[in-house]
Amino acid sequence: MSKRVTISLLVCLVLLAVAVGCAPSGNPVETPKSIGRSITVVGEGKASVSPDVAEANIGVEVLAPTVKEATEEAKERMTAIVAALQEAGIAEKDIQTSNYSIYFERYPEIRPMVEAEPLEAEGSYRVSDMVRVKIRNLDRIGTVLDKVIEAGANNVYGVNFTVDDPSEVRSEARGKAIADARAKAQELAGLNGVDLGEVLQISEVIGGSFSTVGMSLVREYAGGAGPISPGELEFSVQIQVTYAIAP
Repeated sequence: MSKRVTISLLVCLVLLAVAVGCAPSGNPVETPKSIGRSITVVGEGKASVSPDVAEANIGVEVLAPTVKEATEEAKERMTAIVAALQEAGIAEKDIQTSNYSIYFERYPEIRPMVEAEPLEAEGSYRVSDMVRVKIRNLDRIGTVLDKVIEAGANNVYGVNFTVDDPSEVRSEARGKAIADARAKAQELAGLNGVDLGEVLQISEVIGGSFSTVGMSLVREYAGGAGPISPGELEFSVQIQVTYAIAP
């Protein structure tokens, strides 16, 4: 047998093996069924809940002629702030560094405009040290903020509220979204003179989010923490549902 015939035979055998192997053993390959006549809607559900956790960014910002002076002062004041937080009942796991930065602030020396000499740059070192704090006892928010201010904190921002376990409010919102979707689908079916069938597809369009309701802003901290009201949180979710049109 010639070399060319041998190669041709091997190629045929390989192609035959591939053709047989493409089909899985057992059941034949099934093509996905068409959805057919259907109605697709997006239902929206909202549920309110009272927050049980407050989060705030607390720290110091120090300006000094040298980097050593700036870092040492920031470290001393930050140590006092963390100690005040722990004395106020904040657990170590709920205190996390959120920002630490050192940079040189440059400003030109003021000279008469007639001088042609180049201006010499002078400046100071600015050190910022921040921690993100979780306050789980909302009744002590004002007390905690007052204590850290007394300990030397001069930078407090981003006070916001959340829920430690949002699973319950998320489920409630999803249930309302499903009910809203069905009501919309039934209305559309009625307007078009058809009957609603079974659910064909369902998916969460937007993965739920919290928004604040009735929350007051934090006021200036220079003389202590201003009034803070947790208000309520509203969880919203959107779910897309496809219903069959009954025959």
